[in-house]
Amino acid sequence: MWNYTDKVKEHFFNPKNSGVLDSANAVGEVGSITCGDALRLMLKVDPDTQVIQDAKFQTFGCGSAIASSSALTEMIIGKTVDEALTLTNRDIAEYLGGLPPEKMHCSVMGAEALRAAIANYKGEAWEDDHEEGELVCKCFGVDAAMIERAVTVNGLTTLEEVTHYTKAGGSCQTCHEKIEEVLEQVLARTGALKPAAKHAPGTVGLDAIKPLQPKAEPAAAARLTNVQRMQAIMTAIEEMRPQIQRDGGDVELVDIDGKDIYVRLTGACSGCSQSAGTMMGVQMKLVEALGEFVRVKPASLMPAHAV
Repeated sequence: MWNYTDKVKEHFFNPKNSGVLDSANAVGEVGSITCGDALRLMLKVDPDTQVIQDAKFQTFGCGSAIASSSALTEMIIGKTVDEALTLTNRDIAEYLGGLPPEKMHCSVMGAEALRAAIANYKGEAWEDDHEEGELVCKCFGVDAAMIERAVTVNGLTTLEEVTHYTKAGGSCQTCHEKIEEVLEQVLARTGALKPAAKHAPGTVGLDAIKPLQPKAEPAAAARLTNVQRMQAIMTAIEEMRPQIQRDGGDVELVDIDGKDIYVRLTGACSGCSQSAGTMMGVQMKLVEALGEFVRVKPASLMPAHAV
């Protein structure tokens, strides 16, 4: 299981500055509930001094997303908008004492929301990195340029790592082949496996993606037996069912094939436009429960021999 710092837990269980800021004159929104993570950052900026006098947030996402949003508001209150713009997602992660590599995308979301809010305050059109290249992952709006930067800056070498850092390929999995093509191109261009280079000072957003190195290697967690793993998966899904049922749907476990977990959505969730978001929510829950990367897929994608 992932290790979270006391600071992360503090900002998750007791988030600072959450809620609506009625006096806001700057608002930045990134992500979407359908994708599983969304952040709305609201700022109150003094027009004379350019100082951020107050900040509040509304976040839909995991504990790391909430903690990153809470930390961000604490970090920027009292700073000028120009000072706030120098903050990177790495600054957010460091403020929290570190984040697991699988959760670094939460700090990136905070950095993007901050840039979007300040652009809104200045009356500028804010364009995120998704417009720079070919859209690879439609579920999360991740383009080829974003994947290339994440791979280059962090020395990523596998599809799973790319998903941890950008969320690309974490929902319907139909873009896995494209992601691997981009990954292979970058590795071929850079000479394959090389240690990640330290990011240049002043880089922002996705250019600053880099996990904090742990101070000491934690003791290896005991490997789950096949029976324990199956029980953990079943328990996690059962815990999610009441929430899904409240919306008129349901989810059931169909099969387990290594890293691939096949489920069936029924009721209102069957054919729903937000079914991909529901599948992603189930996947995030299982990753949390198992402490390993797994892919949740609809039962309709099961191999013919398994149906």
